[in-house]
Amino acid sequence: MSTDRYLAVDGARALREGEPRLTEAAPGHVIVEISYTGVCGTDVHGYTDGHMLPPAVFGHEWTGTVAQLGDGVTGLHAGQRVVGGVGPACGQCAQCRAGHSRHCDTVFAEANGVDADAPEHGAFSTRVHVSARRVVAVPEPLSDVEAALVEPTAVTFHAVRRVGAELGATTVVLGAGPIGLLTAQNARRAGAGPMIVSEPTPARRAMARSLGFTEVVDPADLRTALDDLTGGLGADVVYECSGVPSLLQPAAELVRRGGTLALLGYPLENSSVSYGDWQSRELTVIGSLAYNHEDFVGAMHAIAVGQLDVAPLHTGTFELSSLKDVLEELDSGTSAHTKVLISPQQ
Repeated sequence: MSTDRYLAVDGARALREGEPRLTEAAPGHVIVEISYTGVCGTDVHGYTDGHMLPPAVFGHEWTGTVAQLGDGVTGLHAGQRVVGGVGPACGQCAQCRAGHSRHCDTVFAEANGVDADAPEHGAFSTRVHVSARRVVAVPEPLSDVEAALVEPTAVTFHAVRRVGAELGATTVVLGAGPIGLLTAQNARRAGAGPMIVSEPTPARRAMARSLGFTEVVDPADLRTALDDLTGGLGADVVYECSGVPSLLQPAAELVRRGGTLALLGYPLENSSVSYGDWQSRELTVIGSLAYNHEDFVGAMHAIAVGQLDVAPLHTGTFELSSLKDVLEELDSGTSAHTKVLISPQQ
């Protein structure tokens, strides 16, 4: 009898257990034995909502080892450590043919779990069967825990790369959850100047300080701290990492005239903003969602050479049977955890 199993969303705050149908890897695919799967805010929202996520997305932050290769797979071998990512630009879709390979339609579909090869469930599972395009080899220096944090690191690597801020830019990061802390580190690595991290939770403020950020404030004190830093001018770049709809306009008001507002947090409701304010102050607004293949490669290199310190974000590991309790705790708003990993093999 197979011991393989997975957990998937089965309605609001409900999970169902299933058994993966993994006999052998299909041509062009691999079967990966999962070591760790990170619990993302998207997973929490999908669990509480019950229907918003494509099946492959519930459990999309994963690392493991290649257990089996299908026909035609090259460049990988059994036992190799990999992370779940996206493939290189396909060169065939409308965006690629028009010269916009950084916005490849195939990669975008893979990132959102809606491509033709998307697995029938995510990696809250002992094993997953995925297209070989979707796996990225892990460099030897990375630990398994660091590898498990590559996916959210790639999200923030992508956003900072899209912003392309000038060296020394005065920067504000709103939110010190995993995405905020990784964004702050990527911005620092990319040459950001004075930086303020704003976060309401004391434990997360302490985490930010432990990662070397000295200007870490409660949101109630942010405006004063920013005015003191810039003489009232405002920030060159504000990274909005909370995803709270009501904070979008206040976030924009932290940006100096001609500055940049970068959007990483993903609100689930509409936001009200002052179009005239944004226009009259000539703000540059940059949306960022997911990543490209090269963001995974760059993020792993930055971790491997010590430019990014991701392991401290890991604050707990739980077995697969604990997933429902973990999701409930993270949804409560009172959890002290930063990044939780699920170990499906336990």
